[in-house]
Amino acid sequence: MGRNTRKRRTPLATKAIAASAALALGGGGLIWANFYASAHEDNGWQNRTRSAAAQVATIDCPDVGQQLSEVPDQARGEVDGELASMDQQITEAYQRLASTRDAQAQDAGYVQNTILQPLKDRRKVLIDRIKLEINRAGGSASDDLDNLAGCTGTPAEQPQTNDGQGDGGGNGDNGGDGDNGGDNGDGGDNGDGGQDGGQEQGNGGQGGNGPVAADFQDITTVQPGSRNLPNGLASNGRSGSKGSFTTKCGTNSNDNHNTDNVIVAPGVTNGAHHLHDYVGNQNNDAFASDDDLANAETTCQNQSDRSSYFWPVLRLQDGTQDFDQNDAGGGTEGNVGQILEPKQAQLKFVGNRTGPVVAMPKALRIITGDAKAFVNGLANANTAWTCTGFEDRQLTDKYPLCPEGSDVVRLSNFQSCWDGQNIDSANHRTHVAFVGADGRCANGFQAIPQLQVRLVYEVPTPVVENGVVQNPFAVDSFPEQLHKPITDHNDFINFFSNKTMKKMVNCINQGRRCQ
Repeated sequence: MGRNTRKRRTPLATKAIAASAALALGGGGLIWANFYASAHEDNGWQNRTRSAAAQVATIDCPDVGQQLSEVPDQARGEVDGELASMDQQITEAYQRLASTRDAQAQDAGYVQNTILQPLKDRRKVLIDRIKLEINRAGGSASDDLDNLAGCTGTPAEQPQTNDGQGDGGGNGDNGGDGDNGGDNGDGGDNGDGGQDGGQEQGNGGQGGNGPVAADFQDITTVQPGSRNLPNGLASNGRSGSKGSFTTKCGTNSNDNHNTDNVIVAPGVTNGAHHLHDYVGNQNNDAFASDDDLANAETTCQNQSDRSSYFWPVLRLQDGTQDFDQNDAGGGTEGNVGQILEPKQAQLKFVGNRTGPVVAMPKALRIITGDAKAFVNGLANANTAWTCTGFEDRQLTDKYPLCPEGSDVVRLSNFQSCWDGQNIDSANHRTHVAFVGADGRCANGFQAIPQLQVRLVYEVPTPVVENGVVQNPFAVDSFPEQLHKPITDHNDFINFFSNKTMKKMVNCINQGRRCQ
């Protein structure tokens, strides 16, 4: 059923744990320790970072999957498997990076010679396989893929925008996604100080791979209107489809979790390398076929909604552990702390501000956001962090510090233009798109209902003092992504019945609010 063992619930710890404290976790024989634990002890940081190699915080590898927009259907299974193997290679290389800090301090060439060059050689083998599989299936694989084999070691600094573009460029009225590139440097423009302090504090966090103090910002210091707000359709004064359809599927109180991703890595156990919450469809694991999903049980009140909604879990890093502390994708890959269940999980579909929407096809897959945005850059980053009572102030690259009585909010607003043909694409991106700045779908794409996910969490506000964060929270991530808030993402697979999808479209197009 794609469900792991029910986790043991533990009360929220009240004792603050310094994020820079060294903590060893014994899963899989790997020691996850903060290699800058002596940062403020007898100038330990200065002594340990004189070698350039010792300053390497994570590994940045080109995302081969995002470059594969044309892969024949016959080859996609094999290609997805090779891409999952690449993710495993990066995980293993990062683990080696994190566990060899003393050797790196002794040898400036250690990272390049012992970690990065072998990784490049292994990636080249898989890229060659991918090219062969594409060509055998009648496609044409570019030799330029060979240029993606090499990886670099980088300090823990936030990525910069690419030519001021956010996800999808001009995704203007995207219910909160608009202007996500030019405006999503909220933290940097509001006196946060950027990520330079993050490197000085090491990779931080309970597991030694984030978050750090610079990943947090007081929500009251964010300017109102710094991003477009969710579902700003009714006030724009234009014609369009202004209705909505809400589906209630719970908050994953039955603890349906796994570290698979059937969209990106079908057939691969632990393909996500981090834990997901699942609501709606209850048969979503790496091996679920469309028939399995179509016939599964659902947590949705409307039993004709068997869609799958899933996102990385949020954890409180208070020194406690959860059921997966010794599991792949959990503690052995740096995803540690107490799993937090949302107190609210709102799933709402809205329309297009310039015209009607059409039905989504059965089994349509959409991923919004980018689990690798910390090293990939912001091209596909598309989530927002805020606090209840302050939702006109949104962050993309910082976790919010909420005032007393206010809860943490995660917002994800999905692509709402569809190519009219495909339920998925080789890179899981090009079959859907965001609306343009004028609110329209370009290139012959059709407007479909836009899914908006709002998750609310009751979580103790972390304390940031002297460049150290105590009692932090963070989303699960690939280990080399250092639990950066910019890596938040959300996944959806449509399995509404045809009748209910028709009802949704009619409600939205007629300006009604339905559920």
